[in-house]
Amino acid sequence: MATGLIALLDDVAALAKVAAASLDDVAAQAGRAGVKAAGVVVDDAAVTPRYVVGFAAARELPIIWRIALGSLKNKLLFLLPAALLLSLLAPWAITPLLMLGGAFLCYEGAEKLYEALWPHAAHEHEAKTGAAPEDPVAFEEARISSAIKTDFILSAEIMALTLATVPEASLWMQAAVLALVGLGITIAVYAAVALIVKADDAGVALVARARTGAVRGLGRLLVVGMPVFLKLLGMVGTVAMLWVGGGILLHGLEEYGITGPAHLLHDAAEAAGHAVPTLGGVVAWLVTAAGSAVVGLVVGAALIPVVEHVVAPLARRLRPGGGAARHAS
Repeated sequence: MATGLIALLDDVAALAKVAAASLDDVAAQAGRAGVKAAGVVVDDAAVTPRYVVGFAAARELPIIWRIALGSLKNKLLFLLPAALLLSLLAPWAITPLLMLGGAFLCYEGAEKLYEALWPHAAHEHEAKTGAAPEDPVAFEEARISSAIKTDFILSAEIMALTLATVPEASLWMQAAVLALVGLGITIAVYAAVALIVKADDAGVALVARARTGAVRGLGRLLVVGMPVFLKLLGMVGTVAMLWVGGGILLHGLEEYGITGPAHLLHDAAEAAGHAVPTLGGVVAWLVTAAGSAVVGLVVGAALIPVVEHVVAPLARRLRPGGGAARHAS
């Protein structure tokens, strides 16, 4: 009896060691995948705050919380099983789906730039596409929905990059790595967004309650500087949508054998990096990002009239009651 118990405990210990090794392996694989996806994570953190700016301070954290929950649903409920199924059953579909998402990011980025340069024309465009609700509650809902849609595309890129780091792993290992990366990245991104958005409120608290002049000075710096920083971050977020979208399209074209545009941009980045050897990597990255953003802007600008005159009318026609409303008008 005692011998059997000892054997059972040995088996349990062996299983525990295997489980611990597996968890370590998952953590290591997730860490490597997270590093590979870091560029898209930074873009995600830059894009998201622009969806919160303009609301009352009391609504900022609830909005961030809802977007974060939507991001988790995107990654864990939709993208994780979809990525695994597509990799097993239809790996050929991953690239065109990512390219469609990239085109959406290009459109979003170009539309925001259009709004900044020609606000009146952009307002008319939004009215025709049904993207500019006047009611504050509807406006908040529309902003959250838009943020979650954009997050879906960025999350799809993150999950695709993550899956590409573990192509030979077992199905459960891939699922565990995807889940761990998705959860970790979501927490990191939206915690950072919350800190950025609420920094000015922290500055007000420091000015009101601090006992030393230096701390009050830091508070005043936050109060004065954060609106400017958020405006700059919003601009970076718009450009990030363009360069990520353009980069996805360039990579997708490479997958289909159209390598010229990507190679041309790569050669230009390499030449610029060699011209400034002390900052070669930074300069090469900037040229790559700028070139991808130009591609994204061209594609996005071309999509604005397509969305206005083709996609939006078709969506209204397919919407329940859309045909009846049009007939009544």
